[in-house]
Amino acid sequence: MTTRQYSVDAYVFDVLMPDLVGHDRRPAAFVVYLCLLTSAQALGRDLVPASLQAIAVRTGLSKSAVQVALRHLKRRGLVEDSDAGTQLNPVRRVLRPWRRRWAAGTSA
Repeated sequence: MTTRQYSVDAYVFDVLMPDLVGHDRRPAAFVVYLCLLTSAQALGRDLVPASLQAIAVRTGLSKSAVQVALRHLKRRGLVEDSDAGTQLNPVRRVLRPWRRRWAAGTSA
């Protein structure tokens, strides 16, 4: 088995993790986001084919916990469903809103 390495923005651990886990009290949401983020990196794009079952298997969470976590991530603007997916084969878009803020801050 090969070991993969991922580069994750410091924001994810410095800001997002304490916010989702501590403030929102949704650690499952953080785990699901991290799962989708690493999948997006591995694929080299923001669209990730990921059913509830697939995410549950990868994270060790129940499907219902994944469903609740995805709902929370959608409300927070971190994940959205893509039109490219279907009900049987959903595709999720992993969003990184802090990158837009950083880009806007550097161009001002």
